[in-house]
Amino acid sequence: MTKSKELFKAVKQKNLLRLNLQHFGDKTLYELKQNMTTVGQQLQKVENDLAAAAIDTGKTTEDIQALQDSKRDLKMRFDVIKDQHDQLEAEQQAKFAKQDDLKAITDPDKQKVEAKAELIRATMKNKPISDDIRQALGDDSTTGGGKFLPKTVSTEILSEPYVKNQLREISDFTQITNLEIPKIGFTLDNDDFIADKATARELKASGDVVTFGRHKFKVFAGISETVLMGSAGNLVSHVDRALSSGVAAKEKKVVFAETPKAGEEHMSFYSSQNAITVVQGDSLYKAIKNAIADLHEDYRENAKIVMRYQDYSDIVEVLANGNATLYSAQPEQVLGKPVVFSDSATKPIVGDFMYSHFNYDLGMLNERDKDVKTGIEQFVITAWMDHQIKLKSAFRIAEVTPTV
Repeated sequence: MTKSKELFKAVKQKNLLRLNLQHFGDKTLYELKQNMTTVGQQLQKVENDLAAAAIDTGKTTEDIQALQDSKRDLKMRFDVIKDQHDQLEAEQQAKFAKQDDLKAITDPDKQKVEAKAELIRATMKNKPISDDIRQALGDDSTTGGGKFLPKTVSTEILSEPYVKNQLREISDFTQITNLEIPKIGFTLDNDDFIADKATARELKASGDVVTFGRHKFKVFAGISETVLMGSAGNLVSHVDRALSSGVAAKEKKVVFAETPKAGEEHMSFYSSQNAITVVQGDSLYKAIKNAIADLHEDYRENAKIVMRYQDYSDIVEVLANGNATLYSAQPEQVLGKPVVFSDSATKPIVGDFMYSHFNYDLGMLNERDKDVKTGIEQFVITAWMDHQIKLKSAFRIAEVTPTV
């Protein structure tokens, strides 16, 4: 056999051996060390036998050739196992070094940023999320990273979102699985303490407990490769902003929908299913004033007005009648109650928004996707949310009386 054929045969055998030993990638580092020791001992024995055979005149050339072939085979096996061992050892050392780096960060905010960045990168690479990352995010191994989104959508936003839900400042927000709460926070020994007759009728008709459901939606955060491989701060800032914007857009869409999707009718202030009382006036200013007055005092005390800024500007323009002083007045001074502006509020909503409640149910799922058209990777959050108007009696909708 020529040297070139022998070399080709050796390379072919080594490649086949690598394929046969691919299962070692699923073994632990300890098992690979054991395998490497076993094969190494066999190799050492054959090398000793070969050395002894070389000086033993009783051994034929065929005996020596067989020992050489056995040595070559064991050496290839040893090299393949060693490659697998060294690769796994390097990966584990890098993982431990990363974990040590995470634990070494003393600033809690910076540690969370680094942990979020590692969670995102692990998700995008379809790799498991380490317990150290979960611990830094206040999560555990049972939720699959479920606490990532609630922190993203609450108070830990590093940068301003593209979209805001103004109701976040005045409504209740929770994350409780299978949430059930009473519509009224306290009771007495009989129902006579409810002074508002509309509230009493509502409780009698619909019960005194609110049960929150689960309505699934997904939020996609597009991440370019340069952002993914960039600094932890920029990566987390980008993803946080995208996720919080998507969540805010979903929240606003369901609560202000004039034609809600099937199954989401109960979430909207404007739905016919909720049938919130409409109060009219010959102008929007009068309608809002009438709506405030129409509320029972239990709700009027903490009432706020959610309306479009354009509608408020029109009211001020009419009331000012050329007097510039009114333009500098606070909206609360003009309308008598605090005002929250949202362009989604096509008709002003007046009421006690303590009775508007968002709840996120179940743990959130982290996934990855890819937009084949643009090549942009997507960090995907799947969430379950519900919005309940706990007491419809606590709200009014202001509307200009239609002209005949």
